[in-house]
Amino acid sequence: MVLFLLLVIVAMVLGILGVAAEGLRYLLIVGIVLFAADLAIASLRWSRRAGRRRMR
Repeated sequence: MVLFLLLVIVAMVLGILGVAAEGLRYLLIVGIVLFAADLAIASLRWSRRAGRRRMR
């Protein structure tokens, strides 16, 4: 969970820098790609956890 939040924060900072700094539009793109990858990894982890629960 800590890794997820850290990657989200890094993606937000890169996105803000990419928008604010002229000529650094690639940072915005890197931030968006990092955020999308982070969401994909988090969804895979949460879907695996749901399958491990025992039925009573």
